[in-house]
Amino acid sequence: MSELLTAAQMRAIEQAAIESGEVTGLELMERAGTGVVEAIFEEWPELVSEASAEPGLAREGGSAPRPAGPASPRDISGKRKRAVVLCGPGNNGGDGFVVARLLKGRGWDVEVFLYGDAEKLPPDARVNYERWLELGGVQPLTKETFELPHARHRALYVDALFGTGLARAVEGDVAWLLSQIRLSLWPFERSLRETERFVAIDVPTSLCSDSGKLLVAEKDSLAHFRADVTVSFHSPKLGHVIEGGPDLVGKLVVKGIGLPHRYAPAKIVKLADNVRQVGKEDWWLHKYSHGHALILSGGAGKTGAARLAARGALRVGAGLVTLGVPPSAQQEVACQITALMLQRIGDATALDVVLADQRINALCLGPGMGLERARALVPMALGAKRATVLDADALSAFAERPEELFEMLHEDVVLTPHGGEFARLFPDIAEKLAAVPTKGPAYSKVDATREAAARAGCVVLYKGADTVIADPSGRCSVNAAVYERAAPWLATAGSGDVLAGFITGLLARGFAPMAAAETAAWLHVECARAFGPGLIAEDLPEVLPQVLRGLEVT
Repeated sequence: MSELLTAAQMRAIEQAAIESGEVTGLELMERAGTGVVEAIFEEWPELVSEASAEPGLAREGGSAPRPAGPASPRDISGKRKRAVVLCGPGNNGGDGFVVARLLKGRGWDVEVFLYGDAEKLPPDARVNYERWLELGGVQPLTKETFELPHARHRALYVDALFGTGLARAVEGDVAWLLSQIRLSLWPFERSLRETERFVAIDVPTSLCSDSGKLLVAEKDSLAHFRADVTVSFHSPKLGHVIEGGPDLVGKLVVKGIGLPHRYAPAKIVKLADNVRQVGKEDWWLHKYSHGHALILSGGAGKTGAARLAARGALRVGAGLVTLGVPPSAQQEVACQITALMLQRIGDATALDVVLADQRINALCLGPGMGLERARALVPMALGAKRATVLDADALSAFAERPEELFEMLHEDVVLTPHGGEFARLFPDIAEKLAAVPTKGPAYSKVDATREAAARAGCVVLYKGADTVIADPSGRCSVNAAVYERAAPWLATAGSGDVLAGFITGLLARGFAPMAAAETAAWLHVECARAFGPGLIAEDLPEVLPQVLRGLEVT
């Protein structure tokens, strides 16, 4: 898994490397600026003219550019390429000065604006400010000096205002200018973006790098930068993949700047970007070796969700899967299943009898179950101390008395709420998460899920395109279905029931709760991506074998 860093963790990694003597802050700034320029020309090779292209710049780890020769990059009209670099008062601004210098060295016309007092720049940023002054001027970033983008077309805009260092909502001239840029772009956005590119360094201005939330003075403020490409360094940041981050980031490019990963601090969030081995390599094992999952359904006409979950559990490798149905649904379910098994379970007493079979080692309650049935059976199921997934109705059944549920939970439980269910179980946490932040780091979905897991004493999987999974110890990962991994087809009825089934099947196979939740969530997205448009929930279990073959799972 890849690391998803907070701003403080990134600073700690950089500082540790600097204090060790392995690198200087100035070298890191040069590498960062070089990485941004590399990313620009990798994304838009048409901005490079043959005469000005330099070997090595467009390669990871390339050396800093040398001044260009006589020829200069020009657009299709023959005009020189123009860039505007907006620099802020910290080290992000220092990165911007490096970018400006490197573009100037390749023959570009570059305008640089500085927000803040040059005398107060940090030492490394100040050095690069002075290096830039040897090549060009710097204008203050004010309403009076900055010309709006539609007035004079430039090829490139670089946002180097605040980056991960932003700690509060932008105000004053910067807020006004960002709003004006957004308003001026809106009616022309389609045509402008064919000729103009917007690049952010680290994170677009106003985006909190820890939470993916906007730090704005007003709820509907337009004072934020929307990038085509965002270039970050070393590792992605949390705000790149959760909440509204992906919408403002555009395309995320992460460039290495030579920082060793051994300096990574504890409690780092992981990006779920691979899957634990889910194959069945031991050929001599039998079906009970891979577990027996019991999934409880609702009554007549309400069994579809549980059948989806059961199919998912079977496809992900559980040795046996039984549907526990009330008497009213027995005939309905019997007509719908083949590989699945059927058990009549009408009440808590009947469930107790069935759970006497110790080979049943994983339970799933909630999908289509009904609130009354959930209230009756959840206590018995949790009392059995088997690995258990609680989803849908099993969560909503305790919305008025969540503490009653928390008292029954144990460490082998996985809760899988969507946003509404999360708010009903953890109303105070949800309220903090919904608050509009004006300073950073803002309270994030990661913070909320960690707090919920600690309170519940079990794994919590908070669903969404940015699914966050946490356990009571604070261990946390994000299954991000964003950027090239976006899976909008998952927004269909029943897809969450299949996810619950995937988790249950993996629990039956002996996966630990955290690993089961991470692996199931990752496979869930991969199934949607493999199937593509037209997906319905029934397709998810059926495409799983294809996904596993693609992973060379045996």
